[in-house]
Amino acid sequence: MYLHYIINPGLAFNELVLGQRIAKVGLVEKNTDKPFIERNYVPCPHCNTLHGNQVWSGSRSFGNWFGLYCPNCKGIIPCIRNATSFIVLAISSPLWYPFKNTLKKRWYKKQEQRFINVQSFSEPTQPTTMKQLILGGLFFGVIMFLFNSFLFPVLADEEISIDKLAVSLAICLLGGLLFSLFMKWYATSKKIN
Repeated sequence: MYLHYIINPGLAFNELVLGQRIAKVGLVEKNTDKPFIERNYVPCPHCNTLHGNQVWSGSRSFGNWFGLYCPNCKGIIPCIRNATSFIVLAISSPLWYPFKNTLKKRWYKKQEQRFINVQSFSEPTQPTTMKQLILGGLFFGVIMFLFNSFLFPVLADEEISIDKLAVSLAICLLGGLLFSLFMKWYATSKKIN
């Protein structure tokens, strides 16, 4: 999972724009019948608190540009960096680096408010509804369609043909739905170690 996050260039969007991050250290409980998503824990290196992954779920899964915020000690848990993100940040560093400390302070002040209602997540999380699953898959399919049908052809100086757009849209929407179904299975599977 970590290697996939590092080498997949598409995840640079998640990291740089959406602020979705993965902690450098993650632990998986193996001797239980809980679904995979409920067996993942992130240790805080500052206070040694073992957080369930659900702490950074929902709206708190976004906006973690500087790392994962520990609601217990208010420290920042280090995260891994996507390779494409690293390259983009290195190239664009003259634009953002002078403002890094100011942006980080502003981000840090907002974290306490975002995590004010964090509760114990020992109880099972609410399952994703079928509507959320379908909408998420369709959204992912539309993003794939836009990149594959418009952005990449423009960058490669290729002609955009109307004939290929309908086929591409169908394939991307189906791919998005299949991906969301696979992720639902993966996250709730009790067989994955």
